[in-house]
Amino acid sequence: MNRTTLSLIAAAAALAAVTGFAAATAPGDDGDSAKAAARLPVERSSLLCPAPSTSDLAETAYTSYTPVSQESGSSGKAGLSPATRELTDGTGSGKGKADKPVLSPLKPGRPVAGEASGAESPALVGSADGNLAPGWTVQQTTEVAAGTGRGLLGVNCSAPDTDFWFPGASTAKERSDYIHLTNPDDSAAVVDVQLYGAKGAIKSDVGEGIQVQPHSSVPVLLSTLTDKPQTNVTLHVTARSGRVAAAVLAADDKLGGDWLPASADPAGTVVLPGIPKDATSVRLVAFTPGDNDADLKVQLASPTGRITPAGHESLHVKSGMTAAVDLGDVTRGEAGSLVLTPTGDSAPVVAALRVVRGKGDDQESAFIPATRPVGARATVADNRAKGSTLSLTAPGAAGTVKVTASAGTEGGTPVTKTYTVKGGTTMSVRPPVPAGLKGSYALTVEQVSGGEVYGSRMLDVPDADVPGVPMFTVQTLPDDRGTVSVPHADQDLSVLQK
Repeated sequence: MNRTTLSLIAAAAALAAVTGFAAATAPGDDGDSAKAAARLPVERSSLLCPAPSTSDLAETAYTSYTPVSQESGSSGKAGLSPATRELTDGTGSGKGKADKPVLSPLKPGRPVAGEASGAESPALVGSADGNLAPGWTVQQTTEVAAGTGRGLLGVNCSAPDTDFWFPGASTAKERSDYIHLTNPDDSAAVVDVQLYGAKGAIKSDVGEGIQVQPHSSVPVLLSTLTDKPQTNVTLHVTARSGRVAAAVLAADDKLGGDWLPASADPAGTVVLPGIPKDATSVRLVAFTPGDNDADLKVQLASPTGRITPAGHESLHVKSGMTAAVDLGDVTRGEAGSLVLTPTGDSAPVVAALRVVRGKGDDQESAFIPATRPVGARATVADNRAKGSTLSLTAPGAAGTVKVTASAGTEGGTPVTKTYTVKGGTTMSVRPPVPAGLKGSYALTVEQVSGGEVYGSRMLDVPDADVPGVPMFTVQTLPDDRGTVSVPHADQDLSVLQK
């Protein structure tokens, strides 16, 4: 190994520590290097929050939280500031402006809140470094009192990327779905948006080559991409150049609105955690992007074990075509999680659920995308003293997690509780609340032992216009990827240079 190669290894390790997006290994390394790799906290994180609503009645709360991490340094800085927003045709123009940050976190372990009002609230672009970067989480929660898309609209602000899948979107007449594309960088991004319906790809030139200017955000109405409305579609967003954050704001004339986040990457086994016990309607939408079909076993992980829904034992997903099935009130009064497992040589899939609570004119809806396990640590911010429900599921072996309720935004003492989830079951609990809580707080879930655990948090608030059915939103709890694997440099390099 020559000196140039050693320099490349050092550069790769530094890049991994900064971005947290990849494990760094030397060219030609075998598995022994991976065993020697150490996990270090990321040194910088980026998050983007979409423009919250077009309603003049919208009230939006932003809550930022960074868990306390070991070896993450003693100082850091973070902030979320407005981006310039361009509104209709997908061309975008204008650069970001240096407005006052909506919120500026000060230290790990203490959540910070900000707020915005009305239809002109812009998308936000933010970054964190030093000890504020590992596990940095921002929750955007919007209350819309009336009109199309009313309800509690919740979304975790997300990191920029180049590829996203959104099963569960719609171009139906009763839906107004917008894909929000936000560019955090100093150069323009070029993005393609492709829809897939029940019969395959939906042809459209409008979704090709959408330009998102630096530090700006572009919402695109999905119904403008096709002449034939379809109830269930899968949306694929890819960046030809640059990178963006992407999320779908889905508004239904009857069922209210919420954010549809991207599904986890295509996988053979898919877990969708946290269907509320009083769900009156659950729709599963799945898509396989590969060349082969997918055959899936459909099961509900209930509080007592896995159950196969009568009449919905399996799902066949044709390659490149969106499959949807209405599961009705599949939970039967008990909270649960949907688990899709392959049968035979099944292709990887992406999936999401639309969950409805209430009946008739008194209904509210939310979305649950397929997600990653909580892993080493997962966090969700903006929990309230009342109204938060934590769902944990262990689709395989039993798993144990530690749940920590942080201090509040305005005061309170952290509290920790440990839960063991039996294999094949879902546990739905009211999470711990900080002692002397003032304001809102964050929940951090850490895997302690056993099999993989998946989780989500449901937040609900009373709705004066829909008696008995609270406005609600569900956020999944994937691993925050606050650490990254880097190789040790403890070898005798003089030997390698011979």
